[in-house]
Amino acid sequence: MIIKECLQKAVQILKENNIADSILVSKIVLAYTINQNKQYLLVHENEEIPAKLEQIYFDGINKIAKGLPMQYITHYQEFMKLDFFVNENVLIPRPDTENLVEEVLKICSDGKKYKILDLCTGSGAVGISIAHYINDVEVVLSDISNSALKVVEENIKINKVENKVKIVESDMFESISDKFDIIVSNPPYIETDVIHMLERNVQNEPFIALNGGKDGLEFYRIIANEGYKFLNKDGYLCLEIGYKQKDKVINILEEIKHYKDIYYKKDLSGNDRLIVAKVR
Repeated sequence: MIIKECLQKAVQILKENNIADSILVSKIVLAYTINQNKQYLLVHENEEIPAKLEQIYFDGINKIAKGLPMQYITHYQEFMKLDFFVNENVLIPRPDTENLVEEVLKICSDGKKYKILDLCTGSGAVGISIAHYINDVEVVLSDISNSALKVVEENIKINKVENKVKIVESDMFESISDKFDIIVSNPPYIETDVIHMLERNVQNEPFIALNGGKDGLEFYRIIANEGYKFLNKDGYLCLEIGYKQKDKVINILEEIKHYKDIYYKKDLSGNDRLIVAKVR
C-alpha cells in the first residue's frame, strides 16, 4: 500500500471510531512509523510502504481507535517547548500544566539558588522543565512508581539536566528527608467514581496518576498536612488543581494554619488551574 492509501484508510478507521483530528493523527503516527517527518508524507505520497511497517502502522491506528492515546504509540509529547518521552506508565503532560511551571519560573526569577521538590513527578515534565529553564537550581523528582521513574531517567537524558536533578522513589513524603524552597506538584485529582466517565483516551492513562480518591482531594490533604515540614521558612507550595477544586483546596490549606499568602491563578481557558501558598 502506498503512503496516500495508508493515510486514507487510517483516517477512515479513526473517523468511524470518533477520534478527533483523525487526519493529523494518521499523519503523525505514519511519520513516526517510517521514521520521517509529516512533510515527507506529502512529497512521497505514492511511495510504497514495506508490508512490515504497514502492519505496525495499522496496529497502532487500531489501538488509537480503541482509545489508546496517540502519544503512547509515538512515545512523544512536547511540553514547555521541550521533548518528552512518554509511555503507558505515565500521565501525558498537558498544556494546562505549563501554567504551573511558568509560575515556579516567575517565583525563581530573582536570581537566588532554589532547591525544589517535584512531588508526583510522573514523566518528570514539570521538574525537568524547571531545571532546564533555571540556571542555578537543584530539583528532586519524586514518585511512588518505579516504572514512572524509569521514564523520568530517559527524559533527564533527553533534556540534558543530569547535573541539576536527582530522583527519589517515594510514597509522597515517606522517603523525603531534605528541606526545600519550593514544593511543586500536579497530583492525581480526579474523583474515583468519575474516572470511568472520562474520555476513552484519558481512561487509558495510568489509573494511579488520575485517582485522587473519593472526592479528588486525597493528595492535597497529604501535601498540605505534610508539606510545610519539608519547606524552609517562607517556602512555596505550588499545586495544580482541577477546575472545580479551588475553594476546597484553599480551605484545606487555611485549616492547617501553617500557610499564608494563598493565591490562585487561572489557565488560558479561564479555568482555575493552580494554587500557591507560602509557609509561615
